[in-house]
Amino acid sequence: MDDKQPKPPEPRRITDLGTLKAFGHPLRLKIYGTLRVAGPATASHLAAQVDEAVSLVSYHLRKLAEHGLIEEADAQSGDARERWWQAAQETVSFRHEDFKDTPEGVAAHAALVRRMIAFRKEQYETYLDQQTAWGERWRLAADQSDFLARLNPGELTRLNEEIHALIKTYEEQGKAAEAAGDTEGRENVALHLYSFPFRTP
Repeated sequence: MDDKQPKPPEPRRITDLGTLKAFGHPLRLKIYGTLRVAGPATASHLAAQVDEAVSLVSYHLRKLAEHGLIEEADAQSGDARERWWQAAQETVSFRHEDFKDTPEGVAAHAALVRRMIAFRKEQYETYLDQQTAWGERWRLAADQSDFLARLNPGELTRLNEEIHALIKTYEEQGKAAEAAGDTEGRENVALHLYSFPFRTP
């Protein structure tokens, strides 16, 4: 990835149904996720990574661009015929509250969340299949835990905010260290957090 192509820092909250449905397509989620992690790429590069035809990937890139989820990037090679794309924002979010007023909105939001959960499950299972190859230090550093707390909605909100702020601190520290040349041993790290209420039967 060209250091001259930093990812835009602003997050985006999806609030319209058209964009939510466009983003929720399984292949578009993969394409967007690849651009977000690996940086600018062409349809050909992405097709190889998601194992789909270039023409199909190009179609879905156009759909993502129509909704402002991706944008054209500066060329990363000398071939002027190549069209490069990048994520238009560093993160996207979507909340039930923005879609609760229509059955279609509720269904689209739930479907997207389920696809994201399935993708994260697949990502973690891939790590489990490959964990021996990662070596002892990464195996000891990796974690999967669950906790049980008795909270009210306000306390859960504050807990999530504090966790997000802590993670953001580590993200910024990692970026700064890497920019200063401290790249030894650094890998992409996925951190999945779920927090929700439940009742026993």
